Amino acid sequence: MNTISHQTALVYVMVVVAASDGVISDKELKTIGELSKHLPAFRDFDHSRLLATAQDCGAILQENEGLDAILGLVKAALPEHLRETAYWLALEIALSDSRVMLEEIRVIEAIRRALGIDRLVSAALERGARARYQIA
Repeated sequence: MNTISHQTALVYVMVVVAASDGVISDKELKTIGELSKHLPAFRDFDHSRLLATAQDCGAILQENEGLDAILGLVKAALPEHLRETAYWLALEIALSDSRVMLEEIRVIEAIRRALGIDRLVSAALERGARARYQIA
């Protein structure tokens, strides 16, 4: 299996969630761009490669068992301390367009299992992400 950088793995997580419902919204695209520019995990990421990285992910997703391939690449690329970050990014993308579809929930759960995120940790991250997007 080819290896990818941890930044590429994090972008793949965001793209997989955004694409899971069949449509990547403008809000999701904007959120991917903003997160990849501002988070410390992306410090050495070449932002000019963001579109190409997203397209590479999309191409893999089109293959038979593409999601499993992506999750395998992500798991191999991410050090243990960035796995919770990846899960949080998945939640951020799902919530960014104010609607979470069943397909997104399924992909997020697959990410949680693939990365070995503890259920208690995932519940805390989910609650924090929901709190961030509450409206009055």
